Amino acid sequence: MPPSPSFRPATTHAALGPDFYDPVQPARFPETILRHRNQRWAERVGLGTLDDGEWIAHFGRFAPLPGSFDTPLALRYHGHQFRSYNPDLGDGRGFLFAQLVDPEDGRLLDLATKGSGRTPWSRGADGRLTLKGGVREVLATTMLEALGVDTSKSFSLIETGEELERHDEPSPTRGAVLVRLSHSHIRIGTFQRLAYEGDTANLGRLLEHCVTHYRPDCRGADTAATAALFLERVAADVARTGARWLATGFVHGVLNTDNINITGESFDYGPWRFLPSHDPAFTAAYFDETGLYAFGRQPDTLAWNLTRLAECLLPLGDHAALEAALNSFWPGFQREMASAILDRLALVPTGPEEDAELLTALFTALFDTKIGYERFFFDWRGGADERALSGPAGAIYRSEAFAPLARLLRDREASPSANLDHPYFARPAPRTMLIDEMEALWAPIAARDDWSALEAALAEIEEMRQAYAGTAAAKSSTRPGSSA
Repeated sequence: MPPSPSFRPATTHAALGPDFYDPVQPARFPETILRHRNQRWAERVGLGTLDDGEWIAHFGRFAPLPGSFDTPLALRYHGHQFRSYNPDLGDGRGFLFAQLVDPEDGRLLDLATKGSGRTPWSRGADGRLTLKGGVREVLATTMLEALGVDTSKSFSLIETGEELERHDEPSPTRGAVLVRLSHSHIRIGTFQRLAYEGDTANLGRLLEHCVTHYRPDCRGADTAATAALFLERVAADVARTGARWLATGFVHGVLNTDNINITGESFDYGPWRFLPSHDPAFTAAYFDETGLYAFGRQPDTLAWNLTRLAECLLPLGDHAALEAALNSFWPGFQREMASAILDRLALVPTGPEEDAELLTALFTALFDTKIGYERFFFDWRGGADERALSGPAGAIYRSEAFAPLARLLRDREASPSANLDHPYFARPAPRTMLIDEMEALWAPIAARDDWSALEAALAEIEEMRQAYAGTAAAKSSTRPGSSA
């Protein structure tokens, strides 16, 4: 059947013109086996009425969605990779498949791929995605969304029947194609390409496009004012995402400038990790030998990347105004950090000084005690010390190292969002997604094509999302034979 009447297709990116993308053809796969469909978000954007065969036709064989692009677009961009500039980037194993408008909030959304075949930017690679890589991205996005991080959504995962050779997985390994739903795929690297090429005219067109379709509140009296407002807003949203990563113990792993988009939304997950316990030096990628993108260095990296965006905007703006906009990042990050921690603990803000004191005591206690990162936030939600002290980590919470934080937590008022009556908070332990847990979910899939453990984990994560969102318990959106 066709999409529901609420489906609102768009082709907005095409208006930028052929200087910004290359039309490409998707790979043809030997098989298309549906492994995951995000039914909750499909229903929100008007695609929930597709049956599984129609789903596979659109998201495995890439039959155009009615009203959107007839041909997918591989987007052009550059980027700093581990702070080394690379002008040979671009969508090398993905493309922009379709655009649509969210019927609930009117935002322009992208449906883009990962593992859909070679493009002009593949640089000799095969343009494919491993099934394990797709499962990892499903888990990353689902966990982050549940924990309140603004993230792309893993919309679809389809196994392709291909065997791939990879140096970082036992090979041959199974292939897949992922479709992600995201607010934007315009990156800092999109601006960098035009600045590198000295293409000021298209740089101005890109800024105008971003302001018109993503940042209409950033339009100033002239181009220079608009550029400064745009940078300030991007910095604010990037600060919010970075703060939420730290509050959830998340390490993205590859914070290159082509992985930071202009809406601040977290996306493109490779060697991600969640912290077992607080460790600023914890890294996610085995190839991050210097710890450039370690957990505690993520805010500095985001500020560095935003500086590269500011440099790109110099031909369009005023140096002093852009510098002021860039300098707004750190005060904004401090505010967002306090907000993120208080949201996770469901505590009412008291004041900047008191909140800063709480954060200092919190990170000191987490580092000194090595309490499980998610364990702490689960136990102390709402400042409920009786619940924390009577739980499995009670001895740690009664220790001298934890005492300064315990005193501050007991003085705080719980917010209405605490939702401690939700069944999730009656569990003996929180749902976590550490590397060994992720590997344990993958093992039965690799050994005997058993997806039951993954489906059970996704159901747990959905329960967690509802609990932290302050909603009552509800049925999971998992459909028979696929994952939610």
